This record gives sequence, structure tokens and C-alpha cells, in this order.
Amino acid sequence: MYMASLAALAAALIFFTWIGLRARAADGDLDDYLTARNSQGASALGLSFLASGLGAWILFAPPEVGAFVGPVALAGYAVGAALPFLVFAWCGGAIRRRLPQGRSISEFAQARFGPGVRRWVSALSVLYMLCFLVAELTAIGGIAAMLAGLPPALPVVGVAVATLIYTTWGGLRASIVTDRWQAWLLLALLVVVGGAALQAAPQVPANRAWPSAPPGIALSVALTLVIAVTAANLFHQGYWQRVWAARDMRALNAGALLGAVTTVAVVALVGGLGMLAAASGADLGQPPAPFFALLRGAAPWLVVATLVLAVALVASSVDTLQNGIASLLVGAGATASLRGARWITVLLMVPVIAVALQGLSVLRLFLIADLLCATAVVPVLLGLWSRASPASAIAGSLAGLVGAVLPAWVAYGSLEAGLVAASFPSSVPTLGPFLGALLCSTTVSVGVALLWPRREPAAPARPA
Repeated sequence: MYMASLAALAAALIFFTWIGLRARAADGDLDDYLTARNSQGASALGLSFLASGLGAWILFAPPEVGAFVGPVALAGYAVGAALPFLVFAWCGGAIRRRLPQGRSISEFAQARFGPGVRRWVSALSVLYMLCFLVAELTAIGGIAAMLAGLPPALPVVGVAVATLIYTTWGGLRASIVTDRWQAWLLLALLVVVGGAALQAAPQVPANRAWPSAPPGIALSVALTLVIAVTAANLFHQGYWQRVWAARDMRALNAGALLGAVTTVAVVALVGGLGMLAAASGADLGQPPAPFFALLRGAAPWLVVATLVLAVALVASSVDTLQNGIASLLVGAGATASLRGARWITVLLMVPVIAVALQGLSVLRLFLIADLLCATAVVPVLLGLWSRASPASAIAGSLAGLVGAVLPAWVAYGSLEAGLVAASFPSSVPTLGPFLGALLCSTTVSVGVALLWPRREPAAPARPA
């Protein structure tokens, strides 16, 4: 089992590297490296959205939500994972028309609100994507150790190095091409692994109730997940790069719809397996891992297939994040050359790998990054409204920060209690901070824009 798993891990990474290295444009410049501008059709974009968004988290989070909260919360998770793609089609298309040579949401923020807002948006994006990177690499280390007894360092370093090789060489094109292969591979493996897990699952007793939390709790969790996942993913630079990579608006809209539909199906499938594990009475483990509980005692070939599935999930997310962070830092003026972009991609992975090798839980940091994104997402996207001004964006973002601590502050009469609640001490997402951030940022942004709209430069007087 050990040697078979190691061979499968190596074969998958070598295959992805080979595919990625062949994707580089022969005469590509820095802009092509970062955006692959106007080059991708609908199917390539749809599969890329799917593969980039589906990291190893889908093997943990949706099954756990399904097992402990039930179908309503799981539906919220599926919608939250897919909704950003539809927002990218709508808002991204409008932003692309305004900035045809753009690369990021932070550039749009600067064009509408100035460099200060751009720096804040870039900081939020980098923080979120670094958390995502660490979480994915930590997850593959844990999965490989749990399934096959491999030392966590092997898959962590292996995935990081393999993706670095082809992203530093081929840029965004390499990421999109490998996404296409990884998407088909992970869909096929999900069907195989999911089908085998269904066959191996203990029989659900006829009198056993399926997992289902009280409606109020289930709806609260569902709404929390929709807000948190959507807000955070709208600061995912890897997705914004694909807005400008689309061949045209029709390709962007169709690709986003394809990515959304397939994402909903995958999250629902994997989450449903978590519900099955709970209903069957299987030992979910500690900490709970319902998906892997169904694989306990599985045939060796199924364990190897699951490991390859996890590698495909992690590699497809990691290469997107690597190129996305490099794109943001290049756009911020850290470098203006292709060589500089490549070095940034390499150097940023050094601390990420170091943290991932510690095997720490990054969930709390992830939730804080999600919440910070929720404080600013509406003020920034309101830049599509002609009345929105720098004052409305700044005031709205500040109000979002206040709104994040306000629910617990009011409930317990203490600012300290509000700050603690907004830092998620138990690493469990709660609705109050997210809803407070979204409502306060939206209300203040709209109110300031209505009271003090953006002043357009006066048109030059015509000569008499």
C-alpha cells in the first residue's frame, strides 16, 4: 500500500507537470503570463472554475456539514460555493468592459476609489489566498498520512514543487490547461470513489433518522456559509484572472454557468456521502471526517484512487493561487518583469510550505479572512454604480468592520465580547459577525453614495 500510494502520488504530479509545461505560449509576454487575455472558451473556463474552486476542503467541510447539520445547510454550502461564479459573470463582465486591459479587482478599486482602497483590497486578497494555500497543502499532508501512512512532508513538498514548476514556466495558461485535465480526473474519481463508498457503507437502519438540525439552526448555518464563501471568493485573484482570460463575454457567461452547476453537483454529492455516513452509524472519527469514515477498511485500489483524487483537488487549487498572488503583487508594483513574476511565485511558497509542514489548523485564520472580505465586498462592487465614491467605499468598509463586532457587542454589552466573537475562538462560523458586516457595509456605502455622490470632472468649456 505504501509503495503503491507513493507511486500514484508521483505519477499524478509528473503528469500534471508535463501537461502544464506544454501549455506555455511560445511568444508570451508578462501580460499573457498573468492573464492569457481573450484566449479561453466557455468549456475551458467552466472546467477551470470547477477545478480551481474544488480543493481538498470538499472532502472535509461539506460531508461534516451534511453529517451534523443536514440538507438545508448543505444546500447553503453548495450555493455559496457556486454563487461567486455567477457574480463573476455579472459583475466581472461589467468590470472587464470598464477595464479591458485590467487584471484584478484591486485595479478596478484603484480606478474607482484610488490607491488607498486598492492597497486594502490587495491585502485582503493576499491574506485570503495565503490561508487557502496553507490549508490545501496542510490537507494533502494529512490525507496522505491518514490513507497511506505517507510522511506529510512528501505530498506537501511534492505538490508545491510540481505546481511551481509549471506555473512559473507557463503562467495562467498552464494553470488553465492543467485545470481542464484535473477537472475531468476529479469528476471521474469522485464518481468511482463515491460509488465504492456507497457500496461499502453500512446499511442504514429503517428507523434511523437522517441528519437534520432544527430549521432555525440549519438556515443560520446555510446563510453564514453563503455569505462567507461568496464574499471570500470574490477576493480570489485566480478567479478574476479568468474574467480577462475569457475569449469574450459569451464565453465568460457560459463558463461561469458551467462552473456553478458542476460545483453545486459535486458539493451536494460529497456532502450527501457525509449524511450517509452519519445515518449509517459509522464511526466518524475524532476530529470528525465523515467522507473518510466510509473508506475505513476499503480495498487498497480505492485508497490509492482517493489519494489521487486528493492530489488532483489540491494541485488544481494551489497552481491557481500561486499565479493569482503573483499577479496581485506584480500589479501592485513589486515587479514589472516576467522574471520578477516567476521569482515572486517561487519565493511566496517558502513560508507557505514551512507553515503547512507544521500540520496546524488554519480554520480560525480562514474564518477571520472570510469575515474581513465580507466587510469590503459590497463597498468595492458598488464601484459599478455611478454614484459610488471613494468616501462611500472607505466609509462602507469601516462600517463593515464595526458591523462584524456589533452583534455580540450589543448582546453582551462589551466591545471585548464583540471582538472575541468576530475572531471565532471555537473555529466555528457564526452568522452574527458575517451578517453584521454585510448589512452595515451595504447600508453605509449606499447611504454615503446617495448623500455625497462621486463628482465627475467638469467638461471643458467649448470655445466661443
